[in-house]
Amino acid sequence: MTAARRSAVHLAGRGVGIAAAEAVLADNKVDFSADPGPERGAAPVVMLGGQALHLLDGLFGVGRLGAAHRIARRVVLWNEAEAVTLPHQAVAVSGKDLLAALPLADSCPAPEAPRIVLHARPPEPALIQFGRREAAASPVVLAPGADAGAVLVEAVAKGWLFLIPLGAQSGWLLAVGDEPDTLLAGSRLVAPAIGALGAVEARFETAPRVLEHLAGDDWLALGSAALAFDPLCGDGTATAARGGILAGAAATEIVQGAAPTPLLRHYRAMLIAALRRHLAACLPFYQRGGSSAWWREQAEATVAGHAWCTGVLADEPEPGFVLAGNRLVPRAVTA
Repeated sequence: MTAARRSAVHLAGRGVGIAAAEAVLADNKVDFSADPGPERGAAPVVMLGGQALHLLDGLFGVGRLGAAHRIARRVVLWNEAEAVTLPHQAVAVSGKDLLAALPLADSCPAPEAPRIVLHARPPEPALIQFGRREAAASPVVLAPGADAGAVLVEAVAKGWLFLIPLGAQSGWLLAVGDEPDTLLAGSRLVAPAIGALGAVEARFETAPRVLEHLAGDDWLALGSAALAFDPLCGDGTATAARGGILAGAAATEIVQGAAPTPLLRHYRAMLIAALRRHLAACLPFYQRGGSSAWWREQAEATVAGHAWCTGVLADEPEPGFVLAGNRLVPRAVTA
């Protein structure tokens, strides 16, 4: 990487999206500067499914996640139905360990006039959010005989529970919609798997959300600050990695002389299309989760979010670019 004052691309912030963009820029031999900034609070636990692992392996090598705990099954108990066990090849890792494994560039001062800045700390932070569903995260000791290779997901009257083992005897409980004790009182699947429940150590919003402005004339936003998925059925880490790859590819073309506006519009449209697919996948779960006002409100918010995405995409032209390796090429070239 050359001196910061010569760099055409500047990256502000840290996380999977930034690390993916750095990898793409390096592969495309684009000079960039970086300012990771202060360490941020990390999620207590992160689930990495097959797609996320494949992306991270291609970018960084998953051998860096040596402390990851293997998950082989996903057990789901939704509403009054019987529990269903599904194969689920994934790993669970603490958010701190995941962030520590990312090969971020050393900090450099920002250049005086970069062509484009990739922000994990966006300058226009106004969010559009679809629903309100705060998660409370608590450490747990697994009950004797509990399956440490299975994640458990359960709908109860006023929310849902997500039990993620992080080892043979320990894990994390995410309680969404109400306090952990309240939701566990109505649990048939998750509660019996918990031997001891710790105090809530983190609270965070899980409703899908997107920045009102994902890009400006000379910047774009990426990572979870730009687009965040519901952990119920979305793979936020894979989405952040894909967004970082796309951001790095768009920045490459801009630096090499392509007109910025079509590339930035393409980037925005691709992220919103991903959000629409995610909302469509989430909707059946919230429609079937329960009959309480909380479940109805979340289902209605999900429908509204899908309609918002559809309206935005209706005003966009057909995608004009295709990602070919780590480059964005005009679709006409590949036709």
